[in-house]
Amino acid sequence: MNVNALDHVNIITDRLDATAEFYKSLLGLERRDGPAPLTPQNAQWMYDGQDRPIIHINAVDCPRAFEREVEPGSLTGAIHHVALNCSGYDEVLGRVKDMGKDFQVNTIDAIGLRQIFTADPNNVLLELNFFGD
Repeated sequence: MNVNALDHVNIITDRLDATAEFYKSLLGLERRDGPAPLTPQNAQWMYDGQDRPIIHINAVDCPRAFEREVEPGSLTGAIHHVALNCSGYDEVLGRVKDMGKDFQVNTIDAIGLRQIFTADPNNVLLELNFFGD
């Protein structure tokens, strides 16, 4: 058994449209409706350039296979952040600034990594990693 890659991140929100637009605007992800029985009003999936639905955005009233208490906008429990391997550092940094989002940058020269940290509309902290970019 091997773990091949991170499959997706699920975000429960009371701001479905704002959250989907954030990921579309900042990261250029494509917004699509989730599969049935989900509806456009309770689920949006954000696809990357390889046609993978990497961020699932669900409204608070969306049906879930595993139900648990979630409070949108609160801290994410033991999960500190979600890290995404990205490209186009200067473009993404410009988008963050244009959106007026708070952010922090970090550089780890030893491994050729530049990072941008910012939060989505639900207070989910993103670590955007740019290797050699």
